[in-house]
Amino acid sequence: MDAARNRARLLDAAARIVQEQGLKHLTMEAVATAAGVGKGTVFRRFGDRAGLLGALLQHSEDTFRAAHLSGPAPADSRDEAIEQLCAFGVAAIRRYAQEFELQTAAEAAPDQRYRRGPRRSYHERVSVLLALAAPQADAELLGHALLGYLEPVLLRHLSDQCHLPLRRLEGGWLELVTRLTRSAPTTDWGNGRRRVES
Repeated sequence: MDAARNRARLLDAAARIVQEQGLKHLTMEAVATAAGVGKGTVFRRFGDRAGLLGALLQHSEDTFRAAHLSGPAPADSRDEAIEQLCAFGVAAIRRYAQEFELQTAAEAAPDQRYRRGPRRSYHERVSVLLALAAPQADAELLGHALLGYLEPVLLRHLSDQCHLPLRRLEGGWLELVTRLTRSAPTTDWGNGRRRVES
């Protein structure tokens, strides 16, 4: 139990350094100082800086999953599904806003981005909720479209380069969910035609 508490304390210290000072200031010595332990303790726990970064990312992922992907099954009703979709996206945006540098540093190669375990888990949850919120929609495909809005690289671009405030990014997600679930189009691709019913 002490080992688990010490590990959590080291990771909390590392997360504070990244958030307050930036990734370039994340060193084993800085983490040791912030956590009030010897540098050797940090090396024994994580091996090197790459090990520390990997553990920090996993800690963030575990915390997010526990809050938004674990526990009770998804919603029982359309309204609950919409509410959970909204909450999931807002939570993801806030998480990435606190970890932009860390998340973009860990960005997978394009051919691996959609194969990673967390991305698949997010897609499964969003698709299930979307299928309940908009039964006639292609939830599997549109789930990917929704998650595209939550890509850390895009959110960092919108925040840092386009200077959009966090509140507007959150509002964009809420508007996407609202528009997508307001009416569900029915499509018929037979004979190359598309029929949309309101």
